[in-house]
Amino acid sequence: MAIKRIHHVAYRCRDAKETVEFYRDLLGMEFMLAIAEDKVPSTGEPDPYMHVFLDAGMGNVLAFFELPNSPEMGRDENTPKWVQHIALEVESMDELLAAKEKLENAGIDVVGPTNHTIFQSIYFFDPNGHRIELAANTAEPGMHEELKRVAEDMLEEWSRTKKAPRHAAWMHGDAEFKANKKTEAP
Repeated sequence: MAIKRIHHVAYRCRDAKETVEFYRDLLGMEFMLAIAEDKVPSTGEPDPYMHVFLDAGMGNVLAFFELPNSPEMGRDENTPKWVQHIALEVESMDELLAAKEKLENAGIDVVGPTNHTIFQSIYFFDPNGHRIELAANTAEPGMHEELKRVAEDMLEEWSRTKKAPRHAAWMHGDAEFKANKKTEAP
């Protein structure tokens, strides 16, 4: 089996219309389609819902369910708010900064840009309380290849120590680590 791509990712929303307007009007995502049923197709349970689908670019789809008969939606209180998020890529830093300005002009609190070395991001919450990240790639040549090269070692070290692996130091400006990496063969 080979996965082709994500068909869609679905989250819950408080209000389908408000959610579509937010993603369409503020993030420029095309509203593709809506599906509404009075019964859950997979189980037959009576539970009306509205399922909306938005184009996240390059064949990726972000979807939401409004469930009017379910208890008010919440979040996993044992997980920090910054952890679970939807990250969407924009074309450039100029586009990222323009998005930040548009969101702030609409009264939305925006954090960032935050420099992650290989990309920069802004963060904000949608009307449902989902944290959204917009990211612009800023990686220099070779950075992604180096991250891939050390990925297994980093995972193994993390598994043993539960501390950030030394392999990640170059991403945080460790000049000594960067200098040593330049002398090593790839």
